[in-house]
Amino acid sequence: MYPEDDYIQLSSLQHYLFCPRQCGLIHVAGLWEENRLTARGRVLHERVDSGEEETRGEAHVVRSLNVYSSIYGLSGRADVVEFRDERGVVTPYPVEYKSGKPKRDICDAVQLCAQALCLEEMLGVSVPDASLYYGKTRHRLKVDLTEELRRSTVSAIEAVHEMVKKRIVPEARYGKKCGSCSLYDSCMPKLGAKKMSQYVRGLFEPNEATS
Repeated sequence: MYPEDDYIQLSSLQHYLFCPRQCGLIHVAGLWEENRLTARGRVLHERVDSGEEETRGEAHVVRSLNVYSSIYGLSGRADVVEFRDERGVVTPYPVEYKSGKPKRDICDAVQLCAQALCLEEMLGVSVPDASLYYGKTRHRLKVDLTEELRRSTVSAIEAVHEMVKKRIVPEARYGKKCGSCSLYDSCMPKLGAKKMSQYVRGLFEPNEATS
């Protein structure tokens, strides 16, 4: 069990799997900058996070639901949770909204699975599957919450807890993903560890040209 002060954000898992350094910059160093991709995502979530509820057929739909887990030390919001009545048994079905298109990696699926872990603990029920909605394709992608995905999710949770506890910001490693990251200018991934240390030292050394 984690005390509330040690809870990490659900979004940190997606950040970590996208790039551990990005996760460290945001959740350890407290940095955040916006670009066109994050702005598009924010606009999409402003539409979703109304807090409104409605009933669709046999499902009661709740938007922007606060969820948490003391077992895993997590907290955050689920974009949409559909409480489906199936033969008298109500099962929560989380739906996470993303502005882009489906990714090849599991970072979005892990964030969704973590929401399910929270709901299972809060409600004492099993959540076998869920969905990711992508704004670019405008359709849902069903995600089976398999044991393999759950293990990957727990591993990511433990890694982020370790990072936050030890105040670790990993070194930068330049890759194809860097171009889409809003923290590119703060991260300076092309400098490398050696050049970065030289750059930092230069900030504190006297400028001979102006002395």
